[in-house]
Amino acid sequence: MALNPFDLYDVRSLLSEEERAVQDSVARFVDERVLPIIGDCFDQGRFPMELLPEIAELGLLGSSLPEEYGCAGLNGVSYGLICQELERGDSGLRSFVSVQSSLCMYPIYAYGSEEQRRRWLPDMAAGKVIGCFGLTEAHGGSDPASMKTHARRDGEDWVLNGSKMWITNGNLADIAIVWAHTDDGIQGFVVEKGFAGFTAQEIKHKMSLRASVTSALYFDGVRVPEANRLPNVKGLKGPLGCLTQARYGISWGPVGAAIACLQEVLEYTKERMLFGRPVAATQSAQIKMADMARRITCGQLLALQLGRLKDAGTLQPQQVSLAKWNNCRMAIDIARECRDLLGGAGITTEHAAIRHALNLESVITYEGTETVHQLVIGRELTGINAF
Repeated sequence: MALNPFDLYDVRSLLSEEERAVQDSVARFVDERVLPIIGDCFDQGRFPMELLPEIAELGLLGSSLPEEYGCAGLNGVSYGLICQELERGDSGLRSFVSVQSSLCMYPIYAYGSEEQRRRWLPDMAAGKVIGCFGLTEAHGGSDPASMKTHARRDGEDWVLNGSKMWITNGNLADIAIVWAHTDDGIQGFVVEKGFAGFTAQEIKHKMSLRASVTSALYFDGVRVPEANRLPNVKGLKGPLGCLTQARYGISWGPVGAAIACLQEVLEYTKERMLFGRPVAATQSAQIKMADMARRITCGQLLALQLGRLKDAGTLQPQQVSLAKWNNCRMAIDIARECRDLLGGAGITTEHAAIRHALNLESVITYEGTETVHQLVIGRELTGINAF
């Protein structure tokens, strides 16, 4: 029996019936609605907002949060599969869902009051309210403790000053989850779009994540009501807890990008004739593609075990770091190699490899650079902090 070239170890057989159904529904959405337009969106530098109602209808926003807040209540593996299939379409689309789900809805659920959960989460799950996550600042994203944004108490309000950089969804967002220094440690605030002194400026001239909105956020004496402060966390553990959730999804997403690149190059090399035979008939091409399949298989198994650990409640942030590091590196290398096998045709966005390769330059950088995750594992091995 022939094996599935994109699932050589039959990882699908390890999924539950519900997990397979989730993967199939998102895969259909990507095939039918995303792939026909995403190359043009990348070229035009626009996020496909027209897909948002369907994304919400499929239950992809806050998919792991409880149904009582209008969410799907899916397990961690299902969320990972959602990320994998979305990134098979484009990293920008997966980034949108990841930010909305892991970096905005999750902190409201985990650190917010019940009133805040009821106020925001159902509309966010329905796609009626879009969020963004304000942690990174221009002077250095890898050291969030050094952030300069601060909030001081003034009567019943907080006054927020500072700026954030490289913020996905910034100009689309109705609310921003903003982390700031206070006299009582780092705290999180829900900053609403209409608050005076709050502005977002879209970052142009990007060569990566072009089908995604990236912005700078500015806070000039923004008055934020006490009711908009997340009351149940203080310190860096708040934003870092959000990042663990997001990095988990990112550990799955690049697997989808790598599969998309391999699928494309398999089809192309069977049709492309060179020296009287298909490129796929050459030893060099077969060795390259076999090695891609090997690395994808390792990434699939790594992501699935990570998901099982998450659903068992035993997941450790260091394990997420290992998977994020491995799978981002795997995917970006495969995308570049596929671009090479496509020859000159590979430099256009009529093919997916160059688009995925460029997108993955961002994915391997955000939510912790490759070096940061390497040092996390190094610290775990040695017990010595080399940051």
